[in-house]
Parts: sequence; C-alpha cells; structure tokens
Amino acid sequence: MGWLYIIIASIFEISWAVGLKYSNGLTQFKESIFTVITMLLSFYFLSQGVKYIPIGTAYAVWTGIGAVGTAIYGILFFNEPKDLLRLLFIFLIIIGIIGLKLTYKSNS
Repeated sequence: MGWLYIIIASIFEISWAVGLKYSNGLTQFKESIFTVITMLLSFYFLSQGVKYIPIGTAYAVWTGIGAVGTAIYGILFFNEPKDLLRLLFIFLIIIGIIGLKLTYKSNS
C-alpha cells in the first residue's frame, strides 16, 4: 500500500510543479488554486506512504518520479531541450528509482 501512496503523491508532485508554470508565479488565480491543492494532496499522500516505507526511500522516489515526470512534461509541452545527454540523465534518475524499489525490504 505504501508504494501506491508514493506513486499517487508523485503524480500530484508533477501536477503542482507544472501548475507553477501555468500559474505564472502564482499570479493566475485558478492555476494557483490548482497548484496549492495538488501540492497539499502530494504532501498528504507522501505522509501516508512514509507510514509504510522508510522516509529516505519514499522521499527519494517521490522527488525522483516528480522530477522525471516534470522534465518529460516540459519536453513535450514547453519545448524544453531534449538532447541526448539530458535524456540520459533523466534515464539515470529512473534507474535510481527502480533500484530503490528493487532493494526495498519491508520491516514486516
């Protein structure tokens, strides 16, 4: 259950990070409300996930998925660079996330 919480938290993490861009520095009302709500939801689900998964692992995975998702969104929708070296480093973050999941050992 903890991993599901972390994945949901990560989706909201991507949402609020992208929301910051659309809110134009929190100056657009609707976009700012969206950003704040998704931020709170992200933290809520992270807080639920750390009940089951060590904080270091949960936080690293949460921020990793958030960073990868936000970077990919930026490439697809904001015309951000997609050069080979940048994609390689995004891929390395994904490998790190997978490694943390594969080496996770439950306390139960």
